[in-house]
Amino acid sequence: MSHNPIRKDKTCLNCRHVVQERFCPNCGQENSESRKTFHHLFIHFFEDLTHYENAFWRTIKNLLFKPAALTKEYLSGKRLSYLAPVRLYIFISFITFFLITVIPDTDYNLINIKKNTTKKSGSNESITKSENIKNINELILDEDFKTMIKDSIKTNLEKAKIKDKKMDTAFSFGYKSIEELDSIQKFGKEEDRLSSFEYWVVKKALNVKKKNTNEALIEKFKESFVHNFSKTLFIYMPLFAFFLWLFHGKKRWYYFDHGIFTLHYFSFLLLVILLVFLFGKLLSLIGTSAFLDKIKDVIDFVALAWMFYYFFPAHHRFYGETRLISLIKSIFLFVINLFLIVVILLLFAIYTFINLH
Repeated sequence: MSHNPIRKDKTCLNCRHVVQERFCPNCGQENSESRKTFHHLFIHFFEDLTHYENAFWRTIKNLLFKPAALTKEYLSGKRLSYLAPVRLYIFISFITFFLITVIPDTDYNLINIKKNTTKKSGSNESITKSENIKNINELILDEDFKTMIKDSIKTNLEKAKIKDKKMDTAFSFGYKSIEELDSIQKFGKEEDRLSSFEYWVVKKALNVKKKNTNEALIEKFKESFVHNFSKTLFIYMPLFAFFLWLFHGKKRWYYFDHGIFTLHYFSFLLLVILLVFLFGKLLSLIGTSAFLDKIKDVIDFVALAWMFYYFFPAHHRFYGETRLISLIKSIFLFVINLFLIVVILLLFAIYTFINLH
């Protein structure tokens, strides 16, 4: 029930009908004050999206742990007990990509270590110079410690060099510079020359590599993936529903039914991505340790496995076919759609690469 004050004027602002109580009997609009505070608008926005608390949490629980249950309930006519599919997808999509964009990719534990180190250095000013020299000498004399540090630094440097070399080769296609490419293209052997399209691609790659570091390129592609993944899902939903329509009886199922199934499935995927992202950020706030890393790896694995597995029981329960038929269709649908989604993401990546400067 709304807590907005009722207007003294009993004429409906929408249809000019006489309103005896709170809601207009003709159009259903509430006869409340039309001018609202910002606080009310903010609360109303989230109330409208979630359709009140009980429906929201009931929807989320069913979406995560009961494959196809929401779709079956919605199509059977039970629509006020849950969030509408379109509203659900928009809400989860907005929250997911908003938080991923806003929350920085920062190692909070390193920040805390630096703060603690600063505090400790300030509080330990009373330690005598001779004690500090003694501690340093103990470390220097410890050959095992020195060897361990040297080996660790050497290993990390070698790994970094190998990684950079592989990236340089990948982005430059084996050419050292644009000048070398142009020289081979003009004066090299026929078999060493590239076609016009290949030459354009390689020259573009060399030009981008010349102006950007490996770290900058990785960061730009990460940003591109985050921004384009939401677009890819949104663009691909009608195609996903279309493949479902192709694989199932046209007399029994309408395209609308497949569309509702698609909205719920894609909402589930985004929700799992959001939960894994938030869990990872929470662990980074706690700290870093082998134990916490193991927990994160286990959670990531379970979430990924559930995302892959979820489609199969959802498909079987919604379409009501035998397990064997449902499994065969699910495998075909899963492979086809996964391939096409990857292709679309690659096209977005290529587009990003072309527009890099």
